Amino acid sequence: MSRTRTLRLGLYADEAHLAWAGALVDGAVAARGARLVERTVLRTLPGSRTTTAYLYDDLAEQWALEHPGHDAGGREPVELRVRLVCSLRTWRAVRKAVLRGLCPQGAEPHVCRVPWCVS
Repeated sequence: MSRTRTLRLGLYADEAHLAWAGALVDGAVAARGARLVERTVLRTLPGSRTTTAYLYDDLAEQWALEHPGHDAGGREPVELRVRLVCSLRTWRAVRKAVLRGLCPQGAEPHVCRVPWCVS
């Protein structure tokens, strides 16, 4: 049964990496026949004074640990919120594809391009 579902991604990204993550979402949505209704980048959670900097501060710490001595540039903790119209099965497939794209898994230890978490 199709209905509106939300995908929420915490990201530690600058504008370029945010656009890259958005393109991953677009590709996963299109490949699975879902309909993207809305994409929002949040810095404060709706109906709350809670900032994404507070909520996802561990992503900034992760980036600093994985990139010692490097400047974070314009990176900041944000939430990419995507609303889709699709079945639960399709939503799960989109979510799985996006997460796989954000940080491809391999046998060797690696660092993701953009630190992320999903809520």
